[in-house]
Amino acid sequence: MKRCIILMLDSFGIGGAPDAAKFGDAGADTLGHIAQWFAKGHAEDAAKPLLKLPYLAQVGLELAHEASTGKKLAASLNAAEPLKGAYTYAREISSGKDTLSGHWEMAGVPVKFDWGYFPNVPHCFPKDIIDGLIQAGNLPGVLGEKHASGTVILKELGEENIRTGKPIVYTSADSVLQIAAHEEHFGLDRLYALCQAAYQLVQPYHIARVIARPFVGETADTFVRTGNRHDYAVPAPEPTLVDAVYEQAGGVYAIGKIADIFAHRGITKAYKATGLDALFDATLQAMDDAGDRSLVFTNFVDFDSTYGHRRNVEGYGEGLMLIDRRLPELWAKLQPGDLVLVTADHGCDPTWTGSDHTREHVPALFFGPEVLPGALKPMETYSDMGQILAQHLGLTLKRGTAQKVVK
Repeated sequence: MKRCIILMLDSFGIGGAPDAAKFGDAGADTLGHIAQWFAKGHAEDAAKPLLKLPYLAQVGLELAHEASTGKKLAASLNAAEPLKGAYTYAREISSGKDTLSGHWEMAGVPVKFDWGYFPNVPHCFPKDIIDGLIQAGNLPGVLGEKHASGTVILKELGEENIRTGKPIVYTSADSVLQIAAHEEHFGLDRLYALCQAAYQLVQPYHIARVIARPFVGETADTFVRTGNRHDYAVPAPEPTLVDAVYEQAGGVYAIGKIADIFAHRGITKAYKATGLDALFDATLQAMDDAGDRSLVFTNFVDFDSTYGHRRNVEGYGEGLMLIDRRLPELWAKLQPGDLVLVTADHGCDPTWTGSDHTREHVPALFFGPEVLPGALKPMETYSDMGQILAQHLGLTLKRGTAQKVVK
């Protein structure tokens, strides 16, 4: 039996992208700067921990970072022995550094066209979009209409949303329109319906996603976003690895926001989960459910949304250590023929200026019972990862170059 499991650590870059300067990201290094932050804290106070990721390092993470950047980490990740992974880094050839581009490229469909973006100015949305939203939702108006961090704008406008019934409409440097509204006072179904209307309204502007951002709480200091986020994404313009597995092999078991990212096309079963532990639990459940020639695909969104965008270095590092501690559970479930890939869709360096993604290489770490440990050649596109997985399942993608990773 052959299966593939993808652990997408959303935003976990490892520096070194040759075109980073084009994006204002020269020097960005998500892993490197997190390790440096923990090392600095430990040097100042020995009671503070270093970043220790022994199992991720055992499958090649620290070595992949050094290959990507030409630099050693500020402190070793304390790799367990012996090396068990085939490792390298991959560079992105898609035009952007966004979620859809990263996932689609890994699945064999790089985004070479330019998404539409909203300008970083007050009242940044075209009038027809705002007027259309007000009409579709029978709204008294909207709030926001600007670039903003999701958590910051909740503190700023959440109470007004409750008081007036006006949803909060905002965007970021990504190709996205986001709508936040109180899950109870405004209503979750009403928010979803409004986002479906927004999805239609933004199509002429080539916007990649509309995201529903429900929240709860009654005051600015108690507002929290719930796990009922929903992404309304444009479908990939060509068949992806997900489509190929669904149509020609076994099932596709999508955990977290993977089903949304692929517009629910080619999905056998979707598992909803909130938080890193719950997402990991759902991954283990999906492995129990998945049969021969299946794909289990998990996005660990918290690294991006909770830690990267919020520039929470400590939280990001603690989240990585949580996943690392749980890797032995996944390893224990692996069957002969299983192939696991640990990777990311872009970077989001929590030490970087602003709150947006960063252009970086991503890790390409393969492990499983039959993997040949050692260095792989650097990958010139994320699609090389997808091609390796496709060929493992007896399929071939239009793009990507495979390397031998299993015996």
